[in-house]
Amino acid sequence: MDYPITTVARLAGTTSRTLRHYADVGLLEPSRVGANGYRFYDAMALVRLQRILLLRSLGLPIPAIRALLDDDAAAPAAALRAHLDHLRGEQQRLDRQITAVLTTVEALERGEEPMPEKMFDGFDHARYREEVEERWGIDAYAHGDAWWRGRSDAEKDAFGREAAELGAGWIDAATRGVPPTDGGAQELAGRHVAWLSSVPGVPRDEDGELLPEYVRGLGAMYVQDPRFAVNYGGLGGAEFVRAALEAWLSRSGR
Repeated sequence: MDYPITTVARLAGTTSRTLRHYADVGLLEPSRVGANGYRFYDAMALVRLQRILLLRSLGLPIPAIRALLDDDAAAPAAALRAHLDHLRGEQQRLDRQITAVLTTVEALERGEEPMPEKMFDGFDHARYREEVEERWGIDAYAHGDAWWRGRSDAEKDAFGREAAELGAGWIDAATRGVPPTDGGAQELAGRHVAWLSSVPGVPRDEDGELLPEYVRGLGAMYVQDPRFAVNYGGLGGAEFVRAALEAWLSRSGR
């Protein structure tokens, strides 16, 4: 069974114009085109559209999304399961936020003072605290946590945008087959290290530079942990980032 473009646009909360644009850039082709030029989409096209919308919501550019989808074309269910894991994590975080806000509202309506220990559940960035402390020590987490909590909303947004832009840049370079030692990949590696260096408390040498072991450890973690690999398009992208960071360290004599 297939569906006309207007129905698909309505179901997906998008527009026919957007769907036609996706076809023009090679992102989503209709499964068939009627004699009158009308476009129709079958179940697999809808699965691809669902993934497109998920990846767009993560801020990935169209070229990177197209490359990712083409690489995963043979196993869309496995790729969607990775998205599902991410969405479930976000769902749990949002559920905690809803409960925290509801608790505050109910306390205020009763004329009571909200309890701070219940107000911010789900809003923190500390869900990796134990891992950070285990890998790099309690001080590393404490410094980073204090730094983050002291940032303004605008500063936090800027930090997040830089992370998203780096992720998109890594995915784009990896999917285009750029060698890790290429100038473009090395520019990304330099930006990545500078981004990491902006956080106080990360391991540094006596000159204030990030410890090479720290950078290499992060590269390995990107590859080994699917939660981080997904930021770079999956295992292949994470391996590309690791190789580029290693090349950057070598070029820097580290």
